[in-house]
Amino acid sequence: MKIETERLILRPWEHRDRAPMARIHGDPDVRRFYYKVLTPEETNADIDLSIERARINGFHFQAAELKETGELIGLIGLGRVPDATKAVIPSRPDVEIGWVLGKQFWGKGLAPEGARAWLDYAWSIGLPEVVAFTARINLRSQRVMQKIGMRYDPADDYMHPKIPEGHPLHAHVLYRIGNPSL
Repeated sequence: MKIETERLILRPWEHRDRAPMARIHGDPDVRRFYYKVLTPEETNADIDLSIERARINGFHFQAAELKETGELIGLIGLGRVPDATKAVIPSRPDVEIGWVLGKQFWGKGLAPEGARAWLDYAWSIGLPEVVAFTARINLRSQRVMQKIGMRYDPADDYMHPKIPEGHPLHAHVLYRIGNPSL
C-alpha cells in the first residue's frame, strides 16, 4: 500500500531502505526515548517483521520518504499494539500510530503530515480508534500527538513492560483519537 501526502510518500519497505533506516535507528539522539539504539541486524529484523505484519494485517509501520528527493526520512504507520503492551494498558487498545524520523527531519511538520494520512487510512478501513504512546518524558512526540488531534488519556498511563522499573523511560503516557465517522 502506498499513501502520498503533499511532501511524503508512505510506502512498503524496500531493500534500499535498510541501510538508511539502520543509521536512523542507530542514532542515540533519535533513540533517546527508546530503551536502546538498534544495530543494523536489529533494524533489518524490525523491517522484516513490519513486512510480515503488513502482509497479515493489511498495514504496519512503513517507510517514509521525501517526495521531492526520494530520501528515506524514517518510518510512519499503524501497527497492532503488541500483546505485552496491551496487557498493561487498562483499556487494552488494538491499533497504534507511530513515527521515527531522522533528526535532520525534525521540526518540519513531516511526522504530523504522515500521521494524519495514516489516520485517514485508519478511518477508511473502519478502525474505531487509534492510540499512540510514548515515554512520559518525550514531550516532542506528545506534541505531534496533539497536533494530529489526539487527546491525552491519563487513565491509560502505564509502566512499559520491557523497560526496568526506576528507568526514566519506564513511565508511559497514552493519547487516543476516535474515528470521526463512527
